[in-house]
Amino acid sequence: MMARFEFQLPDIGEGVTEAELVEWHVAPGDRVEEGQLLVSASTQKATVELEAPVSGVVRERRGELGETVKVGSLLVVIETDESAPDPKQTTAQPIVAATQPRPASAQPPEAAHRHAPGRALAAPAVRERARMLGIDLSTLPTAGGPVTHADLDRLLLAQARAPESATVPLPPGGEEVPLSSVRRQIARRMQRAKDRIPHFTYVDEVDITALEALRARLNAHAGNPPVGLLPFLISATCRALPSFPDLNARFDDVRDILVRYSAIHLGLAVQTDKGLIVPVLHEPEWMTLREIADAVALLARKAREGALSAEETAGSTFTFSSLGKLGGIAATPIVNWPEVAVLAAGRMVDRPVSRDGRVEIGKTLNLSISCDHRVIDGAVAAEFVRSVKCTLEQPYWMA
Repeated sequence: MMARFEFQLPDIGEGVTEAELVEWHVAPGDRVEEGQLLVSASTQKATVELEAPVSGVVRERRGELGETVKVGSLLVVIETDESAPDPKQTTAQPIVAATQPRPASAQPPEAAHRHAPGRALAAPAVRERARMLGIDLSTLPTAGGPVTHADLDRLLLAQARAPESATVPLPPGGEEVPLSSVRRQIARRMQRAKDRIPHFTYVDEVDITALEALRARLNAHAGNPPVGLLPFLISATCRALPSFPDLNARFDDVRDILVRYSAIHLGLAVQTDKGLIVPVLHEPEWMTLREIADAVALLARKAREGALSAEETAGSTFTFSSLGKLGGIAATPIVNWPEVAVLAAGRMVDRPVSRDGRVEIGKTLNLSISCDHRVIDGAVAAEFVRSVKCTLEQPYWMA
């Protein structure tokens, strides 16, 4: 006797609610064994490979390559023998590039549970957040347990995506271009950061003439490849952060708690063909300039290949952004929520600078810091940038 197993897109974790189908490994009629790859899907974090949780014959395959599907969507129907597990009790686990942790089982939409009116269970922090948002906890569909912050997040996401009005017709000659799964994730993260964080930005100019001369001398004796400017900027940032513990932190705006970190976990904004990705360089304060350069190059390569591990995409406490030669005079970067600050470097340019009462042409760049004004004041941001600036303008400690 045969049984029908419905394979659905599981909860991949890290707040991911959908994924883009990038490669099918099976077709209708194929025989598959438990653990065999079925489909590869792409999220903002990495490429996910989904395995068959049962053995059998593929009878249906849903979704086209390039299509974005939501968690819980039906992907494959497998015909199994009668000993196959109940499909409502078994959920496939994804394999993510490198060491992504295994997530909790996905809950099919039809299995959602609604609490009886006035009887919803929830932690005090969840209740307080729901009260502030004007949400009736008893109306929330859950997996059957207490209402969690994740349940509130899903409701807010659904509300944010709901159309406020009818679609505006395109002018003649317009073209609709659907956003990729990664681009949609970026858009939502940016919108969440701007909605929740009152930003302010402070900009200062740095004379890096001496630093560039020192870097040239160090590279002349260090062999290839030469160390670029970015490792020096990162090192100077890490040197300044311990004196400003409120900046190397995350803000829990539900409980109004600032969480400080003694170690630095530096998010690095990396531009890829899919959009902006922020891998994490863990504890660069203990690295040499060469080690920073090599680690940054590896993270950037893996980000562009979609091969970052879970550890390499999570846990950042402060973010640094630099467009190098593409950088402009100044920037107003967006804070990487729930962090409280992000520092951006502009491109290096020749400008007039004052030295000992004389005006000379020096090599300069601008540093722009954006902060969460709920917990960081302008004076703190200015003092931090001044500390980074002093280190860069007197760089001999790097020798």
